[in-house]
Amino acid sequence: MPFVKKRFHIDRPKKLFKFLMDEFGISLKEAQKFIDTRKVYVNGKPLLDKSATVEGDVEVVVFEPVSLGLNPLFEHRDFALFDKPSGLMVHPKNRQSGYTLIDEVKSLYGMEANIAHRIDKETSGLVLISRDKKSEKRIKPLFEKRDIKKSYLALVKGRVAKELVIDEPIMKNRDFSLIKLKVYIDPRGKPSKTLVRPVVYIGGDTLVEAIPLTGRQHQIRVHLFHVKHPIVGDPVYGVDTDVSVRYLNGELDIGERIKETGASRLMLHAQSLSFKYLETSYKIVSALGFERECQTLKKGFSGP
Repeated sequence: MPFVKKRFHIDRPKKLFKFLMDEFGISLKEAQKFIDTRKVYVNGKPLLDKSATVEGDVEVVVFEPVSLGLNPLFEHRDFALFDKPSGLMVHPKNRQSGYTLIDEVKSLYGMEANIAHRIDKETSGLVLISRDKKSEKRIKPLFEKRDIKKSYLALVKGRVAKELVIDEPIMKNRDFSLIKLKVYIDPRGKPSKTLVRPVVYIGGDTLVEAIPLTGRQHQIRVHLFHVKHPIVGDPVYGVDTDVSVRYLNGELDIGERIKETGASRLMLHAQSLSFKYLETSYKIVSALGFERECQTLKKGFSGP
């Protein structure tokens, strides 16, 4: 478990924020965040007073990364790229979460290293990380300005015969009592555009390249669903409402999911990232072999 409680003994009265800054080498703002997020305990109870003076035994919840040996695909002195397998979360959801990609990142490069963007747990493929605070300040704006070009591969239901430009606004869902989807197509939503190109037809489904020209949550998934080519394995977009509800409630077993969606995982893969960093252009391509995985999946369904 990456999050652990560590006990410290403070010999003489000291301001809590000063103790945290000195002990962990962090800024005042970061020390205050430790307190606000209930990471400091005295006598078994969280201490939330940022101006408190402490003495004696104090417990602090700290992140201690654990490595399982996932090595980066590409390394630069300022950044690295990992080929994330499907099923691995990028960041922990809470303190009970187990191993995530950030464990490997901080195990390899230290506690200043960070993940520059997110992909969903079930989406496989490339994730870019910064190796320190200085490089993080250079890299994150590249995503904000759309200077990093992303290309995905997706196995979708049905035959996609020609290139598509899906230009449909996406709205974030604020009322889960009516609809369980995180986002949906709505004229009141934010402008969203995805370019889709067929790659190969595989036994009733199509492997496509999907290039998001905007950066909305679940954009590729909801756009492909909208044009009636939902992604194989998607348990939320492209299935009956009762199926998605059972999935979101943790009640859909693997057998049912395969029956309803065609796969045990979301068949979406972050295939390439292209960007310019310090006057050098990079294009990094995943080495995980997603097309081969799609071929194996469809061969398994078609039988010998």
